[in-house]
Order: sequence, then C-alpha cells, then structure tokens
Amino acid sequence: MTDLAHLLTESRNPASEHIDELSTLDMLTLINRQDAAVAAAVAEELPQIARAVDAIAARFALGGRLFYIGAGTSGRLGVLDASECPPTFSVPPTLFQGIIAGGDKALRRSSEQSEDSFEEGETDLAVRHFAQPGVFDHDTLIGIAASGRTPYVLGAIAHAKALGALTVGLSCVPASPLAQAAEIAITPATGPEVITGSTRLKAGTATKLVLNMISTGLMIRTGAVYGNLMVNVQTTNQKLVDRGHRIIMQATGCDQTTATRLLTEAGNVKLAIVMGKLHLDRPSAEARLTTTHGNLRHAINPPA
Repeated sequence: MTDLAHLLTESRNPASEHIDELSTLDMLTLINRQDAAVAAAVAEELPQIARAVDAIAARFALGGRLFYIGAGTSGRLGVLDASECPPTFSVPPTLFQGIIAGGDKALRRSSEQSEDSFEEGETDLAVRHFAQPGVFDHDTLIGIAASGRTPYVLGAIAHAKALGALTVGLSCVPASPLAQAAEIAITPATGPEVITGSTRLKAGTATKLVLNMISTGLMIRTGAVYGNLMVNVQTTNQKLVDRGHRIIMQATGCDQTTATRLLTEAGNVKLAIVMGKLHLDRPSAEARLTTTHGNLRHAINPPA
C-alpha cells in the first residue's frame, strides 16, 4: 500500500459507499450534506487565513505581488481567482498571477503528469521573473495542493523561500509536507470525498472558498471596497456601466441622472464618488485620492 492510501483526501467515505445504488434525489442529497461540512472546515482555518491576508496586504503596500501555483483542479482554481481580480477591482494583471502545472493549455486539457516534477515548479516560477531584483522579497506565493504533497508545488515553495518571499500552503491534509514547508499553513480538513480521491469535490470547494476570502480580503484591506461596494469596478460593458451608476447612487445618495454625469466626467466610479460626495471638481478629487493612495474611505473621511 502506498503512502497516498493513508491521506485523508484519498480515504474512502463510509457515507457514500453505496452511492451508485441510490435514487438520483438521494444521491444528490448525500452530496449536498457532505458539501455542507466544507464551510465548517474552512471556519476552523479563519485565524490562519486572516494572518495570510494581513501579511500579504503589508507586502502589497511595498509593491509586492501574489502568485498562486498548483496542478490540476488546484491550479485551475488559482488561475481562476487571479484572472477575476483585475476586472473586479481594477488592479493590474501582474498583481495576482496564477500558474498551473503544464501551462495554460492545462486549463482545458488535463496535464496531471506535470505535477510530479519538483524542478518544473521551480522553473515555472522563475520564468515569471519572480526573482526580479528589488521585488521578490515583497512577493507572496500561495502553493495549492489538496493532498499537500504535490512535488510541483513543493518545488515552487522551496524556490520562493530561497528568494525570501512569503510562502502560504493551502491544502486539505493536516501536517502535510506543504503545510510544514510554508510559513503560513491553511488546512481545511474536508475529509474523504464522496467519490474516493476526487478532490475536485469537497477539497476543491474549500480551496475556492479560501481563495475568495484571501483575494477579497486583500482588496478590502487595500481600499478597493467602500462599505460593501466594489468601487474599483471597471465599467467596460453595459452591465458594468449600469452597476457603476448604481454604486455611485448608493454611495452618494444622488439620482440616476447625476450618477451618469459624474461617471462621464470622472471616468471611473471611485473618482465619481469623491466628486459627488465632497462636491469637488475632477482635479481636486484626484488630488484627494492621491493623498490617500486611492483609499476612498480615507479620502472622504480623513483619519485623525
């Protein structure tokens, strides 16, 4: 029997041993009940997730970047989270970067054999110019591996640590090699999968929840959110223009006509809110935001 057989994520789930004999409704009910336990597993890791958010936010303030790296489902989830941040929060695509074993083609077509190479993990990180002088020591790498033992991810973690970057290990197996190698370990123990070893299920759901928390928490901490409004949204299509108008109306209390005018004059939602809230012209509003490094709440209500 291999070491893999002893992993929590590879063990057999007694609740689903006869899932193929159930009616469709009972089958789905069983899956749903198993999924319901995922949020509780993630909740156990909230202190570690908060520690990661605060540490990464401090590095962002110094010009750092955040890299996700993983193989298979883990890699795809990292790339997904990284790709959603620029349009949602108007951050440059270099701030959040997702790397998957096997390259971008592995997003659509399985390349699972790529995960077995420790050296490829090191190389793929280096190719992204992770070691650019003066930057790497402010960067963060989140290594994602449900099993916590993927050689590709462990290689990347070792390379990042050698460069002085912060390392975070996201896995679903307590005390895994990844959890031990990373400076911050986030380990929601989701237990055996409904389909034995299929970590695209509960482990994948837990991973998505954690990554959502990290990226959203970072953007809140760095001023890209005002209240619960995504004030950094890029108004690049009709739906997002409409959302931008509604955000301006909600933040300032103005009507639709005024919100439309403010967005047209300002060119972006955050600036439009400063103009409308403080009754400033565009240059004055821009200067106000510049002094607060883009933090809308501080621009409107300067801290004492």
